[in-house]
Amino acid sequence: MIKTLDRENYSRWDSFVDAAAEATFFHQSGWKEIIDKAFGHKTYFLYAEDNNRITGVLPLVHVKSPLFGNALLSSAFCVYGGIVASDEPAYAALDQEACRLAEALGVDYLEMRNRVRKYPDKPYKELYVTFRKALDPEVEKNLLAIPRKQRAMVRKGIEAGLTSVIDSDVERFYQAYSESVRNLGTPVFPKKYFQIIKDVFADQCEILTVEHQGQLVGSVMNFYYRDEVLPYYGGGTAKARDVKGNDFMYWEVMRRAVEKGIKIFDYGRSKVGTGSYSFKKNWGFQPEPLFYEFHLVKSDTMPDINPLNPKYQLFIAAWKRLPLAVSQMIGPWLAKDLG
Repeated sequence: MIKTLDRENYSRWDSFVDAAAEATFFHQSGWKEIIDKAFGHKTYFLYAEDNNRITGVLPLVHVKSPLFGNALLSSAFCVYGGIVASDEPAYAALDQEACRLAEALGVDYLEMRNRVRKYPDKPYKELYVTFRKALDPEVEKNLLAIPRKQRAMVRKGIEAGLTSVIDSDVERFYQAYSESVRNLGTPVFPKKYFQIIKDVFADQCEILTVEHQGQLVGSVMNFYYRDEVLPYYGGGTAKARDVKGNDFMYWEVMRRAVEKGIKIFDYGRSKVGTGSYSFKKNWGFQPEPLFYEFHLVKSDTMPDINPLNPKYQLFIAAWKRLPLAVSQMIGPWLAKDLG
């Protein structure tokens, strides 16, 4: 039987997710509350049940935009998603219900953000990869494992006198992040989105901020789940480049994670051929393909909503020239539909 998650069953959902090897930070029920409160998109967190026992979960978000189309996503604003099930009948039932729901909603497509390929007959986009690496329990060995040129960048940050602190609020993080994404030509999410994430996930969400002589250099929001750390949203100020702020920042995330006993560093998703892709490879991480599988409904082709699409180049160029305050004001209106 397929049911839709309600508040009374959040703990049951999360207990299943915590016990499922394929589940990720992004399968947790907290994302339903975050998306509801921050963006107002309709959510369909489906679960399979057998004899009062949850046997599978599928978080779905319906994002309908006049600019970017109409899609059902697992899961919006998250890099991993898709069905997690303890048996094949549950998996098949959830997939069938997701396709039925997509048809009923009249979306352009259903997108499953899988880390591994599930259905070879379904189309998938060869665009994204992820970077994951096991951490050594000794801090210094992780530093020495970074390729020489990138390690030199980290050491320059250390020698410049950079320090890292853990912030309890999102203020400085939002300042650095919004400046960084504006410089990339990307609309920024609203500040309340990050505050809601911090409130919902509490100790699972940590903000590390880098300073130089008391001045803000950069900041990153990190997610902790099981024995993994995922630096998810991050950015630097104009000062960061001169003092190797980003290099130092991610090293500090790694260093602190090792001291917490974390075993996996998940550098997250990047598009092939972008600057972030090259940056992560420079750390010695090897790209692993992500299999975002599609069920096409009203659309005849897979979507191409990404900054590499030539039709967005004029917009991106114009956005980079916006005053920061203006980008912070109008960016959230656009970003809420970039799920």
